[in-house]
Amino acid sequence: MLESFAFKRGIPTDADYVFDVRMLPNPHYEADLRPLTGCDAPVADFLAKQPKVAEMHRHIRDFLQHWLPELASDHRSYVTVAVGCTGGQHRSVYLVEQLYKDFVLDWNCLKRHREMELARV
Repeated sequence: MLESFAFKRGIPTDADYVFDVRMLPNPHYEADLRPLTGCDAPVADFLAKQPKVAEMHRHIRDFLQHWLPELASDHRSYVTVAVGCTGGQHRSVYLVEQLYKDFVLDWNCLKRHREMELARV
Protein backbone atom coordinates (compact mmCIF):
# COMPACT_ATOMS: atom_id res chain seq x y z
CA MET A 1 0.00 0.00 0.00
CA LEU A 2 1.23 3.46 -0.91
CA GLU A 3 -0.40 6.22 1.10
CA SER A 4 -0.09 9.99 0.99
CA PHE A 5 -0.87 11.94 4.15
CA ALA A 6 -0.55 15.28 5.93
CA PHE A 7 1.80 15.47 8.89
CA LYS A 8 -0.53 18.06 10.42
CA ARG A 9 -3.13 15.27 10.80
CA GLY A 10 -0.67 12.70 12.12
CA ILE A 11 1.33 9.81 10.75
CA PRO A 12 -0.71 6.78 9.60
CA THR A 13 -0.55 4.27 12.45
CA ASP A 14 -0.25 1.26 10.15
CA ALA A 15 2.74 2.58 8.16
CA ASP A 16 5.80 0.33 7.90
CA TYR A 17 7.87 3.08 6.25
CA VAL A 18 7.31 6.83 6.48
CA PHE A 19 8.95 9.32 4.15
CA ASP A 20 8.87 13.04 4.93
CA VAL A 21 8.82 15.26 1.82
CA ARG A 22 8.05 18.60 3.50
CA MET A 23 11.45 20.00 2.45
CA LEU A 24 10.53 19.84 -1.25
CA PRO A 25 9.21 22.84 -3.23
CA ASN A 26 5.57 23.39 -2.26
CA PRO A 27 2.91 24.10 -4.93
CA HIS A 28 0.74 25.53 -2.15
CA TYR A 29 2.66 28.79 -2.52
CA GLU A 30 1.71 29.09 -6.19
CA ALA A 31 -1.77 30.70 -6.26
CA ASP A 32 -2.88 28.85 -9.41
CA LEU A 33 -1.79 25.48 -7.98
CA ARG A 34 -3.06 25.86 -4.41
CA PRO A 35 -6.61 24.50 -5.02
CA LEU A 36 -5.31 21.56 -7.11
CA THR A 37 -3.76 18.25 -6.04
CA GLY A 38 -0.76 16.17 -7.00
CA CYS A 39 -3.08 14.23 -9.34
CA ASP A 40 -3.70 17.33 -11.45
CA ALA A 41 -1.47 17.94 -14.48
CA PRO A 42 -0.41 21.51 -13.58
CA VAL A 43 0.83 20.39 -10.15
CA ALA A 44 2.46 17.28 -11.58
CA ASP A 45 4.20 19.40 -14.23
CA PHE A 46 5.41 21.88 -11.58
CA LEU A 47 6.80 19.10 -9.37
CA ALA A 48 8.29 17.12 -12.26
CA LYS A 49 10.45 20.15 -13.09
CA GLN A 50 11.94 20.33 -9.59
CA PRO A 51 15.33 18.54 -9.31
CA LYS A 52 14.89 17.87 -5.58
CA VAL A 53 11.52 16.20 -6.20
CA ALA A 54 13.09 13.92 -8.82
CA GLU A 55 15.93 13.14 -6.42
CA MET A 56 13.53 12.27 -3.59
CA HIS A 57 11.46 10.09 -5.93
CA ARG A 58 14.58 8.26 -7.04
CA HIS A 59 15.77 7.69 -3.45
CA ILE A 60 12.42 6.30 -2.25
CA ARG A 61 12.02 4.16 -5.38
CA ASP A 62 15.54 2.74 -5.09
CA PHE A 63 15.09 2.00 -1.38
CA LEU A 64 11.85 0.14 -2.04
CA GLN A 65 13.23 -1.71 -5.07
CA HIS A 66 16.07 -2.96 -2.92
CA TRP A 67 14.11 -3.96 0.19
CA LEU A 68 10.70 -5.14 -1.07
CA PRO A 69 12.09 -8.42 -2.44
CA GLU A 70 13.80 -9.02 0.91
CA LEU A 71 10.54 -8.42 2.75
CA ALA A 72 8.67 -10.73 0.37
CA SER A 73 11.26 -13.48 0.85
CA ASP A 74 10.72 -13.13 4.60
CA HIS A 75 7.00 -13.90 4.08
CA ARG A 76 5.83 -10.30 4.47
CA SER A 77 2.73 -10.18 2.34
CA TYR A 78 1.79 -6.57 3.06
CA VAL A 79 3.84 -3.40 3.45
CA THR A 80 2.49 0.12 3.90
CA VAL A 81 4.65 2.97 2.63
CA ALA A 82 3.45 6.41 3.71
CA VAL A 83 4.64 9.64 2.11
CA GLY A 84 3.81 12.82 3.99
CA CYS A 85 3.90 16.53 3.39
CA THR A 86 2.34 19.43 5.24
CA GLY A 87 -1.20 19.34 3.84
CA GLY A 88 -1.25 15.98 2.07
CA GLN A 89 -2.52 17.53 -1.13
CA HIS A 90 0.39 18.21 -3.49
CA ARG A 91 3.86 16.76 -2.91
CA SER A 92 2.95 13.53 -1.13
CA VAL A 93 0.10 12.84 -3.57
CA TYR A 94 2.37 13.39 -6.56
CA LEU A 95 5.08 11.11 -5.19
CA VAL A 96 2.62 8.34 -4.33
CA GLU A 97 1.28 8.55 -7.89
CA GLN A 98 4.82 8.27 -9.28
CA LEU A 99 5.75 5.38 -6.98
CA TYR A 100 2.55 3.57 -7.89
CA LYS A 101 3.55 3.75 -11.57
CA ASP A 102 6.99 2.40 -10.64
CA PHE A 103 5.69 -0.64 -8.76
CA VAL A 104 2.23 -1.57 -10.03
CA LEU A 105 3.50 -3.83 -12.82
CA ASP A 106 5.67 -5.97 -10.53
CA TRP A 107 3.82 -5.86 -7.22
CA ASN A 108 0.23 -6.10 -6.07
CA CYS A 109 -0.04 -2.37 -5.40
CA LEU A 110 -2.73 -0.22 -3.85
CA LYS A 111 -2.69 3.53 -3.36
CA ARG A 112 -4.56 5.82 -1.05
CA HIS A 113 -4.60 9.59 -0.61
CA ARG A 114 -5.79 9.95 2.97
CA GLU A 115 -6.43 13.68 3.04
CA MET A 116 -8.23 13.66 -0.31
CA GLU A 117 -10.49 10.89 0.99
CA LEU A 118 -11.18 12.84 4.18
CA ALA A 119 -12.06 15.93 2.12
CA ARG A 120 -14.80 13.96 0.34
CA VAL A 121 -16.49 12.96 3.60
